[in-house]
Amino acid sequence: MSPIGAVIRGVVAGIVGTAAMDAFLFGRYRRGGGDSPFPAWEFSAGITSWEDAPAPALVGKRLVEGLFQTELPPTRAPLVNNVMHWGYGILNAVQYGIVVGSLPEPRIRYGVPFGAAVWGGDYVILPAAKLYEPIWKYDAKTLANDLSAHLVYGLGTATALQLLSRKDP
Repeated sequence: MSPIGAVIRGVVAGIVGTAAMDAFLFGRYRRGGGDSPFPAWEFSAGITSWEDAPAPALVGKRLVEGLFQTELPPTRAPLVNNVMHWGYGILNAVQYGIVVGSLPEPRIRYGVPFGAAVWGGDYVILPAAKLYEPIWKYDAKTLANDLSAHLVYGLGTATALQLLSRKDP
């Protein structure tokens, strides 16, 4: 696979993997009693302040405010959350596509360590940024719920990349 082919396939696979993760998380949300429709949930309609915003929004806020030296209003929190969430999913998949694209054949099973690595990286980077607590402060259920969503992302990404990498006979 050419490097540009790996990047393009990674972008598409990242979209698929992030969508799979979101579908999984939305299903969990609905089973837990959530009643917002998917579009409102997906586009973070309930976020009204930076204090209520999840980690992707807060990372994006820091990046934009630090880079452009301007304060983002709370009304931008939903948009920043979605841009960061989808951008992070796609960027990780591009890196995955480059690595796996250098192998003789991508395998779906590679999605498990990939998803776990993304999850583990979050628990290194976000505590260092003071946006998460250190991993040992979370209970096993919280970590398992988060890990399972990242495994779905990894497997969705790996499945898409393998399908996109098939050679026609």
